[in-house]
Amino acid sequence: MATERETPAQADRLLCGLVKGLASHIEVHLRVRAATFGLTASQGTALCELTHPMTLRELAERMSCEPSNATFVADRLEEQGYLERHPHPDDRRAKQLVLTPKGTEIRERLLELLSEDSPLAPLAPEEQDVLHQLLTRALIR
Repeated sequence: MATERETPAQADRLLCGLVKGLASHIEVHLRVRAATFGLTASQGTALCELTHPMTLRELAERMSCEPSNATFVADRLEEQGYLERHPHPDDRRAKQLVLTPKGTEIRERLLELLSEDSPLAPLAPEEQDVLHQLLTRALIR
């Protein structure tokens, strides 16, 4: 990836800057769209990640945050009527987070809004797949 004028360290720094810039654009995009529904970016992320009933620990992993942060976010979503805590079928100590019908509706509307004018829209679906594969490989290291 380094050109004749770039050292590997310079190329790494340039690539890191691009990844941070893209992450920042995606974060702003999420924050603005989530605010449309009176949600924070973290609440929007949680709703998007709640694809099925899951524990707080699983939600925290999916959100890349500490369980205490996921608990705070889940508490706010529960207060707004977007999710409920149900007993876990296999672990009496754990609770499962389950979207309510209202939460499911907001999640679907948010996902639709997020797909409009996405920061990744300039990339063809195949290019997005390649980017996903490359970033996944880099993170597995």
